[in-house]
Amino acid sequence: MDILTAKVRVEELTRELEYHNDLYYNQDEPEISDYEYDMLLRELEQLEAQFPELKRPDSPTNRVGGSAGEKFSPVVHAVPLESLHDSFSADELRDFDRRVREVAPDAVYVVEPKFDGLSVACEYRNGVFVRGSTRGDGVTGEDVTDNLMTIRSLPKRIPNAPEFLEVRGEVYMSFGSFNELVKRQEENEEKPAKNPRNAAAGSLRQKNAKITAERRLDIFVFNIQQVTGVTLTSHRQSLDYLSELGFPTSFYTVCDTIDEALSEIRKIGDNRGSYDYAIDGAVVKVDSFSDRAALGSTAKYPRWAEAYKYPPEEKETRLLEIEINVGRTGVLTPVGIFEPVLLAGTTVSRATLHNRDFIEEKGICVGDTVVIRKAGEIIPEVLSVSRHAENAVPYEFPAVCPSCGSPVSRDDEAATRCTNTDCPAQLMRHLIHFVSRDAMDIEGLGPAVLEQLVGEGLVSSPADIYRLKAEDVRELERMGERSAANLIAAVEKSKQNELYRLVFALGIRNIGLKAAKLICENFLTIDDIMSAKADDFAAIEGFGGVMAQSLESYFALDGTRELIAQLKELGLELKPSAQRIKGGVFEGKTFVLTGTLPTMTRSEASKLIEQNGGKTSSSVSKKTSYVLAGEEAGSKLTKAQTLGITILSEEEFLKLIEQ
Repeated sequence: MDILTAKVRVEELTRELEYHNDLYYNQDEPEISDYEYDMLLRELEQLEAQFPELKRPDSPTNRVGGSAGEKFSPVVHAVPLESLHDSFSADELRDFDRRVREVAPDAVYVVEPKFDGLSVACEYRNGVFVRGSTRGDGVTGEDVTDNLMTIRSLPKRIPNAPEFLEVRGEVYMSFGSFNELVKRQEENEEKPAKNPRNAAAGSLRQKNAKITAERRLDIFVFNIQQVTGVTLTSHRQSLDYLSELGFPTSFYTVCDTIDEALSEIRKIGDNRGSYDYAIDGAVVKVDSFSDRAALGSTAKYPRWAEAYKYPPEEKETRLLEIEINVGRTGVLTPVGIFEPVLLAGTTVSRATLHNRDFIEEKGICVGDTVVIRKAGEIIPEVLSVSRHAENAVPYEFPAVCPSCGSPVSRDDEAATRCTNTDCPAQLMRHLIHFVSRDAMDIEGLGPAVLEQLVGEGLVSSPADIYRLKAEDVRELERMGERSAANLIAAVEKSKQNELYRLVFALGIRNIGLKAAKLICENFLTIDDIMSAKADDFAAIEGFGGVMAQSLESYFALDGTRELIAQLKELGLELKPSAQRIKGGVFEGKTFVLTGTLPTMTRSEASKLIEQNGGKTSSSVSKKTSYVLAGEEAGSKLTKAQTLGITILSEEEFLKLIEQ
């Protein structure tokens, strides 16, 4: 390749990598796999090595891809959170070994799994967790202390602790938690998370720590960044010390040679299907800290560590049939059923085919041999058709709903929907959503019980749930008198829910939980909502035309009005949600909450702030009006004092409201 051609390609790769860096690190919405990204980066590295004059100072090969976002306060890392250089073959790892032994001939290695999550730093003073931050670009990250506080496995206090300790770890979402999240998202017909890494990153960077808590994140701690009063000489010693302090650490193996390290890497790869968390490789680290100091670092990577990345496993299998599932808003989703195949440690026999357009673009026919892989080590996806079956016939998407036989229609979102609002398949999914935790929150009324109730003809609409009697329920399988009484009590309790829960439970297209709360902050009663027009909804801050029209169309339906009338008749109180007071004492004021308050939770305090016209934020900045501080307030209080922001106790806060 000549230098002019190389220059054009370097510019193309740089633009492409910067685009994907932003999607991956800052938006948590990658469009390509890690392997595809790694191959682009590797091509750029090779071109820059061949033509050094083309390497820019700000090349993606010199930088960790992320940056500190604007949602959270920036944190400058005293010790940079470096990334690792990647290897993709045994030969590349042997090259790493040769470079190490030129400086440290007797080096010993520690091999660990490489977790596929979000890297964070956690700081402790006298054993108390005071601040946590994301890696960001390695030098500056984001303050996510409140969100890290929700991770149960991360110690908040450590016994026999040094005066100061900073550790580095990887926040991840287990496969079990990920599957639960995706199930909820699919039931609500939301866009499901692509893989556990994206789900973990998006959850950790939520403005509302309550949402983070619901996602059930976890963490592995794998490094000590800084420590005072303790002398450690090797990596394995530091891992053992972290474990003694109560930090969750992963397994590791000590290897005297690179051949032993390669053997351990193969072993980890063979077993990765048995772990309840995603790994995308293994890490080889020089054990001795004195050897590490001698080896040093490049501008981007430490010379004493190397990551080995496992290639994505792709396999061929035969498509046996296409099954159509009907969602709660009537969307028809095609699911491919395959001959079972072992992929990334688990047996795969089905995968979503997304929609009609996906099938047509890929040219998928029943009987074809297709190439599948696991995206992010968990979700099976169809990549392509490798060969058509003999006499293959293009798949014809159904013209009628497979559940009820009603005609289907195509909408602007590329979705195909059943036109029958009384469709049995929609009913079941709608009921599951209606009773779910964020909706009417009816404990004990899970999918299995609902299926029995529907099957027995006891429930055919949400209103029927409120007509149930204990004698109806106790005859069901695995139900006794006590369970039946508890279920009826939970149904009765839900009648007192705030209005926003019902609005969310109704399952209106394009209306999620946050939108339901905003609606009920702006409209006092269900009658106000039903009589409003699209323009009234569009006037709500954060609402768009599609959401507004969805609301007007839904509440204009005779079926909707009949359902609301029945629910009122059956005793639902439909309590007004807390209204934001226009011109309230906190109008235009922004609060940050920190520490433990004496008599109320942060959630209760936030509600009071919003009721009185104010709003809350998770990070302190010059725009912060007040910091409401309780016991064990941490870095937010310190920052507020530095910026001269007014600090309120709970007592002072309540007095302001009274005045």
